[in-house]
Parts: sequence; C-alpha cells; structure tokens
Amino acid sequence: MNSNDLRPNARRIAAIDLGTNSFHAVIVDVLPDGSFQTVDKLKEMVMLAEKGFSNRLSDEAMDRAIHALQKIKTLSTHQNAERIIAYATSAIREAENGGDLIQRAIDEVGIKINAIPGRMEAELIGLAVRHGVQLPDNRPSLMVDIGGGSVEFIIGDRQRFYHLSSKKIGVARMTASMVNSDPISREEIKQLQSYYEEQLRDVAQAFATHRAGIMVGSSGTMENIGMMIARREGKLQNLSVNELEFTSDQFFSLYDDLIDMSRKQRAKLSELDDKRIDLIAPGLVLVHYLLTTFSIKRVKISSQALREGIILRYIDKEMDEIRDMAIYDNPRERSVFELVNRYDWHEIHSRHVAKLCMLLFDALREQMELTENDRDLLEYAAYMHDIGYFISHKKHHKHALYIIRHSELLGFKEVEIEMMANIARYHRRSTPKMRHKYFKKLPKEIKGRIKKLSAILRVADGLDRSHYQNVRNLKVEKEGNKTVIKIETESDPELEIWGAMRKRSLLEEMLSSEVEICAEK
Repeated sequence: MNSNDLRPNARRIAAIDLGTNSFHAVIVDVLPDGSFQTVDKLKEMVMLAEKGFSNRLSDEAMDRAIHALQKIKTLSTHQNAERIIAYATSAIREAENGGDLIQRAIDEVGIKINAIPGRMEAELIGLAVRHGVQLPDNRPSLMVDIGGGSVEFIIGDRQRFYHLSSKKIGVARMTASMVNSDPISREEIKQLQSYYEEQLRDVAQAFATHRAGIMVGSSGTMENIGMMIARREGKLQNLSVNELEFTSDQFFSLYDDLIDMSRKQRAKLSELDDKRIDLIAPGLVLVHYLLTTFSIKRVKISSQALREGIILRYIDKEMDEIRDMAIYDNPRERSVFELVNRYDWHEIHSRHVAKLCMLLFDALREQMELTENDRDLLEYAAYMHDIGYFISHKKHHKHALYIIRHSELLGFKEVEIEMMANIARYHRRSTPKMRHKYFKKLPKEIKGRIKKLSAILRVADGLDRSHYQNVRNLKVEKEGNKTVIKIETESDPELEIWGAMRKRSLLEEMLSSEVEICAEK
C-alpha cells in the first residue's frame, strides 16, 4: 500500500503543533476502532522568538510561519488528508499580533489555527505520553515537555491526571532572558535554578501529594538529551527514541560534560542537534533541577507529544454519541439543537459564545432597549452562527444565513427566523447594509433589532477568537462617554482582546459610545 492510499473505512487527518521554535505536522489514518496509524510527518523550523520573547511576532517570523504552513498544506493535500487541525502554543498565544498570524493562515493558506491555553496543551501532551509509552502500574509519573516558550508538567498515571500546568520557562525564553555568558556562568545557573524553584511551587506541591517514581520527557530537548546519553552508552543505533530510558546518574554525567562547554565546543558535538546548540543550557539546568529536587532516579522518553494529543482529542470527540434530542421539552430549543447537530456544529465554542452573549445582553439590555424575546433569539442565533462551516469556511457566515432561512425551525414566527438568520450572518465580516437583499426587505424596526443583537454577537464571538473559552467572565462599566468591557481570562488575554476590538464598531454605533475591551486588573 502506498502512503497516500487510504486504509479501508479510515479517516485521514493532519495534526499540526505550532511551537515556538518549530512546527511539527503528522498525517495519520484514524481507524474505526479508535486507533490511528502514521502516514507521514514533517517538521519545519520557524524560530518565532528569534529576537527574544516580546509581545509581538516579527514580520520575518510570521513570513516563516506562513511558508512552513504552506509546505505542510501541500503535503497534506498530496496525502489526501480530509482535515487539518492546527494548535498554536505560547509564542502565538501571547503575542499581541498573534491574531494577525492566525488571520493570515486562514486567508493565505486556508488553515485555521486554534490557539490553546497552556493547561489544555499540558492535558493533550499527557494524553499522548500515556498513549505512547508504558507507564508504571503502581504509582504516578512526572511527565515533562520542554518547549521553546513553555514547559508543560503533568503528574498522572494510566487512568487519570493529578496535576496539569504550563510554565513560561521554555528554553528559548530562558536563553533570551537569562543566559548572556558563553559558556553559561555559575551565577546564571543559580539564577535559573532560583527562577525554576519560584515558578514550580505548585508542581512541587502536587508532587509531594502524588510522588512519581519516574520522569517521562517528550519533545525535542528531552529527545536530544536521551539520544546523547544513549550514544555515550553505545545503545543508540537504529533504536527508536520512544521508550528510551536512562538513569539520573547517566544524565548528571552528561550534564557535567556539557554545561561548561562554549558554543564553539558544543557545535562540534555531532550528537547535539544544530538547532539546540544555543538553547541546550537552560534545558540541562531544568532537567538537573527536577531530578535533584524530586529525587527521581529514572527517566524515559516519549516520542509522542502535542501533535499526537491533538489526534487523540479528535478521536475522542468524533466518537461521542449524538445527544438525545428528547431532553429538550421546548420545541424552539429542540429544533435549534436538531439543526446544529445535523450540521456538525462547533458545540463548545458556540455554547461559550452564547454564554458571553447573554452576559453582554444582560449588561446592555436597558441601554439598548431590548426585550426578553430578543434575548432568546440572540442565544439561538449564537448557537447557530457557525453552522455554515459545514459547507465551507469561506463565506461560512453567508452559508449560515442560507441554512437557517431554509430550515424548518419549529415554534418560531417567520420574522423570528429571519432575525436569527441575519444575526448569525453578521457575526463576522460586513455589518448590516441596505444593499444586502435579505436585510433590505425587512421592516425598519426589525432591522434595528438585528443590528443591536448582531453587534453583541460580533463582540462575543471575538472574545472566543481562540475557540478555547479563555474568557471566564466579563462585566460592562461606563467610564464617562466610554463603554468598557472588562474580561477575566484563564491565560493570556491578548488574542481575545484583539478578536473583540476588531469587531466592536457596530456595537459602538448602537451604543453611540466608544467601546474598549481590556483585561480585569
């Protein structure tokens, strides 16, 4: 069978991990029994933080990222992948212009990037490690994924996770901010150790409760450390890095040899990846700190990491049974949920957008002179706003309008269906215009209600730009002539602020007020 020949009854998907230093793609066939088999892989170096970690991605870094995505898209098309799932981590998540890169990926490559919070990244890595290596039966393991921007920590066993966290202590970030000497100085090592101690207090607390007997490392830095030790021990020839084990003493021996080397000396080591010559020191110090602090004697390597976790999450989601519609007594509610399920809706995102809509609606209801029925129609429109994706990403807002208008939604008057269809249609791109034929024909009073409700939906949708429910709560305050929406988030708020600010103009028009979106202090 050729690599691009699809296995019987399989679904071929591509998963992309958009890291700080590199983009990793894997193409797999998902089989009916829930397993998957790798078809192809591609790794592209992008170095998003080549000038250090700032709050902006450089134009050059974004160009490299788009070029890498184009190569991955070409490979995915050649291998007949029916779906591409791309997850971005800390470098894009934190950047104030990360949203610009995400939009460029959509416009120029046709790939939609999902910027996930750190805790979800840790969970997906934990799923991949648990899937890829044999974990001990009798006690938890400490799983560590050392990336360029962040390091994920998972304490868990074969059944559950006891701790999940993501820390901004990746090797590229630490090199840029704390390593200036060549070779790294003793003072810089002490500063790194102190910083690690400060950042990892919650990990240490969780470890004290769930003491792990082994550390499992994933991703490039840990894999390279494992391979260097194996070569020193004469063990690695054609051996797979997965399940590769070494002792803490073997690591300490490697550490002692490498930590005092200059860049020129490290560059002569054939077993050290070229791209890690400048970044290996903080990784070595971190592993040394973990093994020493937690008294761990054994280390194992997992070749599976975030990209395999993406696949496992996809499999789990796709194999869930469709919700029984009988739980809905209200015919309006039931018909809406029958419709969105029929069109494979983005349930978690759409429910969250609906929740944010309700928070905004309740805060602005009196000022905007809205009714309880307006509230219901807005909530239903929020559930349905993305169902146009079923047809195509391009113009999916217009596809949503068509689907809603031509569906037999029970319990609604014709004008209410028109309202929901138009509210959903205006969640992105253009605001309502008289030249739009379905909007133009409606009565003036209905047009006004559509503009008010779609203004709320646009901002709410922007507040879940990542599709990962980062906004936990919000409140609306008046500050003079300005309306300020203050958001509480789980992790960095920049992408949500960017998403909402670029979609606020219609709300400003409806409120006759400047609108500002900011993080709650």
